[in-house]
Parts: sequence; structure tokens; C-alpha cells
Amino acid sequence: MLVTNCNTTRAMTEEIVAGARAAATPGTAVTGLTPAWGVESAEGWLDSYLSAAAVLDALRTYDGEPYDAVVMAGFGEHGREGARELLDVPVVDITEAAAHLACLLGRRYGVVTTLGRSRGQIEDSLLTAGVAAHCVGVTGTGLGVLELDDPGRVEKAFVAAARTVLDAGAEVLVLGCAGMTGLERAVSQRLGVPVVDGVAAAVRLAESLVGLGLRTSRAGGYARPVYKARTWGSATAVPNAPHPHPHRQPQSQPALSPPPAIAADRPDRRTAR
Repeated sequence: MLVTNCNTTRAMTEEIVAGARAAATPGTAVTGLTPAWGVESAEGWLDSYLSAAAVLDALRTYDGEPYDAVVMAGFGEHGREGARELLDVPVVDITEAAAHLACLLGRRYGVVTTLGRSRGQIEDSLLTAGVAAHCVGVTGTGLGVLELDDPGRVEKAFVAAARTVLDAGAEVLVLGCAGMTGLERAVSQRLGVPVVDGVAAAVRLAESLVGLGLRTSRAGGYARPVYKARTWGSATAVPNAPHPHPHRQPQSQPALSPPPAIAADRPDRRTAR
């Protein structure tokens, strides 16, 4: 199983992989994948779209051990539909995986995420996945993704923020960030309701799909990408500083070398076994 981080922070990839391995059944090998370019943390629409392109590029160019399924560990981030077009193995996004399991545990659930600015993305993601109807709301802890390295602080912030969706009628809570993996038991005990970790949920759902021999449908929406030339961006890092002339358009980038074909346009070893 390949677990993709949505950002370039390798320490977070390691934490996510540790959570995935803890949830996986014996015999399931879990490999982490960190994009070679993108954002150090995904917090907002711009970050999410950059992250999606970077993750798709990482999946397109991956040349490691074969895998049977992909877990996309970016809560509310874009890209899952593109990955399903690109790959022949099941692709499970932690956002919809957590929501699906939450719907099996209670009639209404709520999501507790990092920054409030991510609410819109998560709401849209749940709506697209068809699981928004039972969500009472999405609330933020006020902590950034890169501030999740202190478990005690995160637990305290999560419990405080969770009151908002619990008061709105949530019967189940969902961890709204892959970086929160491992927090579910502690906060569940404190709040007295089930808490779903999207990473663990996605791993178990991916295992089920593989075990049942199911793959993404190629009829309609997830048909293979149309054969055409596609140019993929460069991995040039951009300093975290404002443009010296914010009202001017940046100059054109240098011409890139001819792009390789996308994975779906050529024979591919990344197929379900």
C-alpha cells in the first residue's frame, strides 16, 4: 500500500506512515510517498491545488515497489479524482474514508481540523464525495499543520474546538488532518463519543477493496485520461517571500524539456495484483 503525504514535510510523512502501519492488518506493507515539490503544509486553496499537482506528479513518476492501493493522506485536499483516473489500483482519500465510517457510527458527525480557513475545502470535498448531508459542521483548532508536533497542546485544542460541533448535534467526531493521527483514543475518552482517524479508516477500506478484488470503475467519470500531450511543471523551489512588484505578472518560465507521457498513456507496472 502506498500512502501519499500532501506536503513536502518528510517528518510528517513518517508520522502518517507510522499511523497507517499501526492500523494495517498483519501482512500489509505500507510505503510512504512525499512529493518532490509543492508546499511544506497545505493550508488554503492555493496550497491545495499545488499539493494536488505535486502528489499526482509523484504518483506518475513513482518507481518503487509495486503496490495494490493508494491512500491519499491530505484531509480536504484536491487530487483524489485525478489519481483515480491515473492509476489502476483503488485510491482511497482519508477525507471521505473517515466520513463514511463516521456515518456507520452515528447519524451526524462533525470534523475538527487545523485552521478555520480550511473549512470551505473540507465542506466541498465532503459534498463531492456524497457524505456531506450528515455533517453538522467543520471547525478549526486554530493550530497550523506544522504546529501539530505537541500532542498535549493538540489534544487540548481539539477538545475545546470539538464542543462547537458537539453542541450542533454531532454524535461522532472526525480528525480533520492527517497530522492528527494517533489522537483519536485520547480525545474519544475525554469527550465520550467515537472519534475517527482518516488515515486508519482509509487503510482499512483500501485493504477491503483489495481483498474483495475491486478496482475503480472505468465507465464514465473515472475513465482513463484522454491521450494527449501534457506538460508537467518543474520542481523549482519558490522562496517564501512577497513578490517585489505585486501588481506585475511574473515573467514566463524557461522552456521545459519535452514532457514524458502520463502514466495512463503507457504500459504501467503500477496495477493491482
